[in-house]
Amino acid sequence: MSDITFRSDMTVHFLDFMGSDDSVIRAAKVSTMTDTTVDEMSDAGKEKFIDFLVANRHGSPFEHVYLTFRIEAPIFVWREFMRHRMASYNEESGRYTELKPVFYVPDPDRNLVQVGKPGEYLFTQGDHSQVRAVKFTVQDASVDAYEQYQYLLDSGIAREVARMVLPLNIYSTAYVTMNLRSLTNFLSLRRNVEGQTYPSFPQREIEMVAEQMEKHADSVAPMTLDAFRRNGRVGL
Repeated sequence: MSDITFRSDMTVHFLDFMGSDDSVIRAAKVSTMTDTTVDEMSDAGKEKFIDFLVANRHGSPFEHVYLTFRIEAPIFVWREFMRHRMASYNEESGRYTELKPVFYVPDPDRNLVQVGKPGEYLFTQGDHSQVRAVKFTVQDASVDAYEQYQYLLDSGIAREVARMVLPLNIYSTAYVTMNLRSLTNFLSLRRNVEGQTYPSFPQREIEMVAEQMEKHADSVAPMTLDAFRRNGRVGL
């Protein structure tokens, strides 16, 4: 059997993009047929204009910037991610390929104990015994499940059937393409940042993905991301 790998990270590769802050401004200014003046604007003027669009939630101009990521995350993260139907996804298939034995195990610093009521959960640090229980139980269950998966494959069972025994913490890889407006919506829901207008309480693992996506988006449209943060991280 292949060597089993345990990880506690998420991988976000920034692959491609189309557009920039200037694309946002051009898309907005075409409504007054002044889109050709963008190159004459100062950086301060561009920042002020984008801040106006964000503050007043004029969202459609931000749909003209696209970003594509290649993301590695456990299936339970993808189950949450794909609730965001404003993105395009292409995921590796357990029907067509044998899934690799790479499994997520929470980092020891990850909060483990849930307190509060539905919709307002808070999480606190587990004690030493709880940290050990999570680590070794998840690892043992992952090993056992992958051994059963290999047994079915070796018995001639189709991959699409054999994969049924695999747990939600096995990693899967997908391409995700999202426009900038959709990305701000995703970030508003999948990050917990002090001072945001509408507090959100995402699961830590999908927040780890969102943190990296936001950093990459900064390299494409820094004025937009700055305005998004300055105006309370409200989705456009």
